Amino acid sequence: MKDYDNAVAFLGQWGRFQLIFFFLLCSTIVPNGFGAFTLIFLTDVPSHQCLVSDTNITEDWHKSIIPVKMVNGKPELSSCSRYRLDVVRNLSALGYIPGRDVNLTDLEQENCVDGWSYSKDIYESTVVSEFDLVCSDQWKQPFTTLIFFLGVVFGSFFSGQLSDRFVPESPRWLISQGRVEEAEAILRKAAKWNKVQAPNAIFEDCSVTKAETHSKEQYTVLDLLRLSSVRVTTPIVCLMSFSLCAGYFGLSFNVAQLSADPYISCFLAALVEIPGYISSWVALRYLPRRLSLIGCFLLGALPLFFIQLVPENLSNLSLTLELVGKYAFTTGISLIFAYVAELYPTVLRNTATGICMAVSRIGSCASPFVLNLRVYFTYLPYIILGSLAVLSAFATLFLPESFKQPLPETIQQVEERERMKCPCKSRNKTRLPVRQQDSPL
Repeated sequence: MKDYDNAVAFLGQWGRFQLIFFFLLCSTIVPNGFGAFTLIFLTDVPSHQCLVSDTNITEDWHKSIIPVKMVNGKPELSSCSRYRLDVVRNLSALGYIPGRDVNLTDLEQENCVDGWSYSKDIYESTVVSEFDLVCSDQWKQPFTTLIFFLGVVFGSFFSGQLSDRFVPESPRWLISQGRVEEAEAILRKAAKWNKVQAPNAIFEDCSVTKAETHSKEQYTVLDLLRLSSVRVTTPIVCLMSFSLCAGYFGLSFNVAQLSADPYISCFLAALVEIPGYISSWVALRYLPRRLSLIGCFLLGALPLFFIQLVPENLSNLSLTLELVGKYAFTTGISLIFAYVAELYPTVLRNTATGICMAVSRIGSCASPFVLNLRVYFTYLPYIILGSLAVLSAFATLFLPESFKQPLPETIQQVEERERMKCPCKSRNKTRLPVRQQDSPL
């Protein structure tokens, strides 16, 4: 069969058909932002202290019952403990003045047995304040986000089934499956919408190979690791997808902690995505794929390492560094799925893209747990996310370049590309057996 791109060239690059489906796809993305990023506010942790409901103590003891602790060199009221209420009540009844008659550091402390009082300066309530997910129950916080993303995973599965039934199949994929009539029907409909004349026979020599295509065995997920041509590629692109999504959502959810006004911080984090998407468009058109992704990983990692050196009084500088990282990960996410589609042949492309999307969802599910590690060391999440990005940048070096290369349609074409990349390999070198060779459809 003649080259697929040449066969469909009569449609033109950008007509009514492409325009309509482009904006239909865009319209499905807009609600995703509302769903995912409301979690920034719904799961935020308001300032909180132990609840003291006893009215039988003096005003001085009310002000002093919460211990003062040093946090990062600054005095702060404890969020998880108070001085024992029965002791404070007795001292108050005896007329003792805290700090003058009583050394507060000598008093015994207790947990917040009566619950917590939450600040309402920013939020009326959050999931955290509704269910008291603080102190000893703080480990439960990330599960609220996990439940949301598990819903996304299941929703992606069912939406995929709906799309197969109603967003049309890729003609290129239909051709690879031998469903030539369906592919031609879609292209003729597109030609009608674009007001161009389709040739009488779009895929002229499909009749010769159609039976062969139907007789082929279907490729499965296991073939992504079994076939020598993509065996190394698959784990690398999975690592890249995981790192990009973990970094993207990690920084998105953490941005509320960097400013006194989380709404302004979230607005800036969303605003920085606009140049990120523009940059990805420019990179896809003019730059090699490996160079672009390595740049994204390194640009995302370096601010995360440098943020540890920023003094606490320069919160705006910390916010700027996080926004640079968010810009880099946004650009990388836009690039990675296009790159994955270019690396795999048509018969494996949908499977490979689905696997990478699933792994990226695992990265988004893991991001709140990574952020929760800051209770042990403030900068530990930055170190983990930055290290993942550096590791992914190094791994990208082992992938083939696909910039300005035609999309591979068969396993054989991918193997030819691998041999061209490494001419030192013998053409007669024994490879894993491949099922009946794909026809060049």
